[in-house]
Amino acid sequence: MKTHLTDTFTIVWVAILTFGFGAIQPATAASWSTTAPLNSVRRAHTATLLPNGKVLVAGGQTLVGGNEVSAASAELFDPSTGTWQATGSLTNAHAFHTATLLTNGKVLVVGGIHLNRVELYDPARGTWTETGSMNTPRYQHTATLLPNGKLLVAGGIDNFGNSTTSAELYDPATGEWSNVAPMNSARWSHTATLLPNGKLLVAGGGTVINGVSFTLLNSAEVFDPASGTWTSTACLSAGHFDHVSTLLPNGKVLVAGGFNNANSLASTELYDPIAGTWSNSGELNMARDTPTATLLPNGKVLVSGGYGSGGTYLSSSEIYDPAAGTWLTEAGTTSSRWQHTATLLANGKVLLAAGYDGTALVASAELFDPATSPSTGACTNTGIMHTARKSHTATLLPNGMLLITGGAFRSTNSELYNYLTGLWSMSGAANTTREHHTANLLPNGKVLIAGGHDDRGFDFSLSGSELYNPASQTWTNTGSLNAARYLHTATLLANGKVLVTGGSNHTNAISTSDLYDPTTGSWTPTGPLITARGMHTANLLPDGRVLVTGGIGSNDVVLSSVEIFNPSTGTWLATGQLGTGRASHLAALLPNGKVLVAGGTGPTNSSLSSAELYDPINGVWTNTGPMTASRTSPAAILLQNGKLLVTGGSAPTPPTSAELYDPATGKWTSTGSMSTSRYNHTATLLPNGRILIAGGQDGGTSSDLSTAELYAIGLGLTNAWRPQIASVTSPLNPGSSLFITGAKFGGGADGSSGNSHDSSADYPLVQLRSLESGRTTFLLTTNWSASLVTSVPVTNFPPGYALATVFVNGIQSTSSIVNITISVSGPTAPILTGSTRLANGSFRFAFTSSAGASFQAVTTTNLLLPISDWTVLGTVPEITAGQFQFTDVQATNNPQRFYRVRSL
Repeated sequence: MKTHLTDTFTIVWVAILTFGFGAIQPATAASWSTTAPLNSVRRAHTATLLPNGKVLVAGGQTLVGGNEVSAASAELFDPSTGTWQATGSLTNAHAFHTATLLTNGKVLVVGGIHLNRVELYDPARGTWTETGSMNTPRYQHTATLLPNGKLLVAGGIDNFGNSTTSAELYDPATGEWSNVAPMNSARWSHTATLLPNGKLLVAGGGTVINGVSFTLLNSAEVFDPASGTWTSTACLSAGHFDHVSTLLPNGKVLVAGGFNNANSLASTELYDPIAGTWSNSGELNMARDTPTATLLPNGKVLVSGGYGSGGTYLSSSEIYDPAAGTWLTEAGTTSSRWQHTATLLANGKVLLAAGYDGTALVASAELFDPATSPSTGACTNTGIMHTARKSHTATLLPNGMLLITGGAFRSTNSELYNYLTGLWSMSGAANTTREHHTANLLPNGKVLIAGGHDDRGFDFSLSGSELYNPASQTWTNTGSLNAARYLHTATLLANGKVLVTGGSNHTNAISTSDLYDPTTGSWTPTGPLITARGMHTANLLPDGRVLVTGGIGSNDVVLSSVEIFNPSTGTWLATGQLGTGRASHLAALLPNGKVLVAGGTGPTNSSLSSAELYDPINGVWTNTGPMTASRTSPAAILLQNGKLLVTGGSAPTPPTSAELYDPATGKWTSTGSMSTSRYNHTATLLPNGRILIAGGQDGGTSSDLSTAELYAIGLGLTNAWRPQIASVTSPLNPGSSLFITGAKFGGGADGSSGNSHDSSADYPLVQLRSLESGRTTFLLTTNWSASLVTSVPVTNFPPGYALATVFVNGIQSTSSIVNITISVSGPTAPILTGSTRLANGSFRFAFTSSAGASFQAVTTTNLLLPISDWTVLGTVPEITAGQFQFTDVQATNNPQRFYRVRSL
């Protein structure tokens, strides 16, 4: 990786105060847990799931000077960190409005109290712009995205306090509104549900005249986008107002709760679009109006909060099972809520945000996790390997097969696992028997294994390396390491080279580091570690540096030291030390950019359960929740829902148990156990979302294992509901857009009532996950439909192979494997286009350069320091092709602060 030191600029800035939010340690009520509060109290706001997995909360009623007023503020919730951050404010204050994600990836906010104003939010820029105004001002209306990409707004209350029959269409292509035929009944606080046939069902609500004369409605009508007309359909058995409606996977519509002029309702009804009729569907366990309803990935419906009988504000929740037609009481939420929002996240959790608790407006937020009530994950046995093996490697190949190499007693054989059939087959034999080696999938599709020791004894450490060709299933020798080693690490860098660090040669820990160049097949020395170490871990950070943690040093000392390799300079720099020295531990890069280390052997040679988090921005370690069991040499793998699965390990009592770490809460929870206790095994994420746990040593007998197990998180998904990928752009050049074709990217079941309370999640979110580093990101989109997704240009993502996964309604597709190529030319010199201090105290600067380039932002308060000693802030996002923008939220109150960017 080369740094173009000439391609830099410096910004001098009078320092500002630090701005940020800390994660809140959760209080747990079964499957509910609190998360960080919003920045502002609010009710009657909107919450919109963005294509990058974050949630945009906008407007609502808030408090200013003790008085309720409509708000213009907006903020973003990041599920990977469990925190909120302010984003650009609306041009106008909106409350009781609607917000809808359009097919162009922008969010359209419509109306509000006495407003016909309409605004667009651009997630890439974090800014709002006004677009064409509605013909009729309205609030407490419904807004529904139709299959043709236009938005239908219907009903609501106008400026004179009258409910209206008017309906109008917004065309994102022109930014203009056009009136369509009015509804048959004037209504507000109704629901609107898009049916599988593309028509729209509007049900219930009320009619009001001059804000005083109220009539409850039980009528329902259907809008046909093809003809632009409304047709009456069967009436509900009772009037419902401030109720919820949900399109179920079976195509029927569930209406639940609401108000009937005098009391909150417990009644629920089902609409059959084919027959055009309603039927009773049992009663809620608790009457409630203005609750939220969220369709879960397993097809059940979560109803939460609302206003109950007797003037109570509810903290209870319940779940509807369409198969049984029954309602089951779920654990209560952590706070009473009314006029709150509920949003289904890509990870399957549900976010409840803000509202009114019966006493005051609140800023609190909480998460419902359907996978922990109780834990639904489970392990099942799969095909047995041909050879028992331990301390082997497992590599997911570009063709979707899993390659297992080494670790077999006096054998060079390797084998392949086919996740589609669950069967193992033998593959070509390597040239050398080895274990405790490393394996890396190179950008050219070959697998590099390096070092290790053969099974004639630990004194036979190896310097040789080999390449596996998946096309021919053969191995060929390549260059040799400059020092024989095992128990080392190997990291694929952003420039396509492989960094090998440390290890042992049986006699001593090693401090040397080597770089492998796939283009030449040779190894060259690079800067040595500050401290010799083996049995350590190495993680590629989002900014391209490599974090090396712990291990065993000289004289068998367990190390707490940590250091970082900078590929730009080929040097190592010490960083914050671990709170506890550890070796043979696990280390994982989390979606929030932090690194989690846990378990291992401690300074007293005892197994550890403790865990720590490293923040690359400030170089500091903090404690996080301990594991439920002590583990040495476990296996850990990041799941696609952002949780970390940890299995097995050796300990005084070898565990068969497995557990999950949730970065958003900092907590560990037990999940389904393995059938066999094992350590020195592997765990690999497969394209179908399952985890293959293979081989290792039996925790009781220490014998080598040939058994394998599959872990599934067990959300009760059905293949019939899953999005399906047909094709994906591969290879993908940096700075190019990802195109994915397929089916069921939207237009199926939808948890939105068309109002401000319930967010729709019936559209595609695309996740990229590096097979080598485990780094994950969700891509913003510029266009999507039920069969196509087009992303913004992909930048700042490590080259090599990655899993591309589409999430719709919290349901993930089977992944496709994408080859992200290496940029072969350096970027043009950056040109500064602006810098500003933001209202929240952060500092932002923007510049232009080559599309697809990758930059790192660094800062210092002393210009006399060499660039290598400047503080790394992180990678710079590419907002649009060739347009870069960086926000420093860690700015400090120094007299002045300097910035540079350097290419990666």
